[in-house]
Amino acid sequence: MADQLREMPTDWRRALAIVAHPDDLEYGASAAVATWLDDGRECVYLLASLGEAGIDTLTPAEAGPLREREQRAGAAAVGVRTVEFLGHPDGVIEYGTALRRDFAAAIRRHRPELVLTLNHHDTWSWGDSVFWNTPDHRNVGRATLDAVGDAGNRWIFPELVEDGLVPWDGVRYVAVAGSPNPTHAVDAGAGLERAVASLLCHRTYIEALTKEEPEGYCRRFLEGAMSAVSERFGGRRGVAFELFTR
Repeated sequence: MADQLREMPTDWRRALAIVAHPDDLEYGASAAVATWLDDGRECVYLLASLGEAGIDTLTPAEAGPLREREQRAGAAAVGVRTVEFLGHPDGVIEYGTALRRDFAAAIRRHRPELVLTLNHHDTWSWGDSVFWNTPDHRNVGRATLDAVGDAGNRWIFPELVEDGLVPWDGVRYVAVAGSPNPTHAVDAGAGLERAVASLLCHRTYIEALTKEEPEGYCRRFLEGAMSAVSERFGGRRGVAFELFTR
């Protein structure tokens, strides 16, 4: 039997979610976000790109503003009020100091105790199948992990201090959603319906992705993911994370 997933820690109040594209958080993690907000916690979304290269039938100039609107609606569906976009080019987000600086600046500005990101590993899995992860997800996830340390060191990106962004070394946890190596989980059954509504806000993207009816697709995907977690989480529907403690 696979190792059982442990309860996510609750000794934090502010979270910052850093991902590459619109819809990255809606494919599972948003149910946990909804549950956290129910408990009086705060969460801000930071997206590296507008996801403008994600819809084959729309040009990036058309898709970018549309996907931004869909993301803001998806965030609102679970109660997230603040959504920020950095404008890195979708599909070719580069790991490097520029990306780390942007993320470190956001961490210093929002001062979270928990940082949430998406799978930074080379692969991801669904059922018995294993897939190669995208460069954007790998690069954003890895830069996020590194930026947490950068944010606390005044001698890395000293220009941020000159801009008034003093070091923040208060991040206690980094939670990686969609990881092939989960260690913890959140009992998120109460957030499922809002998670479905949140993912459904990305209707244009979903309709280009699948011929399945959008609401049925969203519900099937999220219920399947959360039920899979329940097998290692005492029968409770949840969202799993690989948790790094600092």
